[in-house]
Amino acid sequence: MEILSFNHLPSTQQYLTEQIKNKTLQAPISVIADEQSAGVGSRDNEWSGGEGNFFASLAVKLDALPDDLSLSSASIYFSFIMKQTLLELGENIWLKWPNDFYKNDEKVGGTITKKVNDTLVCGIGLNLKKSQNGYSALQSDISPKILLEKYLLALEKFPKWKQVFSEYEVEFELSRRFSVHIENYQKSLGDALLCDDGSLIIGGKKVYSLR
Repeated sequence: MEILSFNHLPSTQQYLTEQIKNKTLQAPISVIADEQSAGVGSRDNEWSGGEGNFFASLAVKLDALPDDLSLSSASIYFSFIMKQTLLELGENIWLKWPNDFYKNDEKVGGTITKKVNDTLVCGIGLNLKKSQNGYSALQSDISPKILLEKYLLALEKFPKWKQVFSEYEVEFELSRRFSVHIENYQKSLGDALLCDDGSLIIGGKKVYSLR
């Protein structure tokens, strides 16, 4: 997959989304920036920061994704493959449902996905080196560009959702000590039931990750 590198972008996700919409660029393609000043995070929060941290987005055609992957599970899917890539690089990190990267009890990054016509755009922000956005950092010397290259190599294999989920299902137990924002309310994950499609049943209501 081609990688476009920039010194600075307001948001890799916004840039790539606009380019895909305008048909200036087409999937498969990825974008990485040394610095990001107006990145898009969950619930319209910003994810911005300076050099040394990871700011990247990638676009893939929907028909390139595994046939057992629903779009509502995309954030978990793309996040878990990044988590596995970081583990292979020696970083102790886990994935809190549905799209947050944690080191121990502290958030260090997150993923956001968006469907644009026949393409899925996935943005990932990680505090590799510096604590920013009010969150912690890995204090890692991993090069953002090398991390992206390794992640794309892992992603090119496009493992089945069933394979990813079987591993994530075990890791989900770590999420039970936390809560999640659902319809502007904080809901505990303590008694949540994780379904095969990556959704949760909380208080008798089915909740999907749609971000």
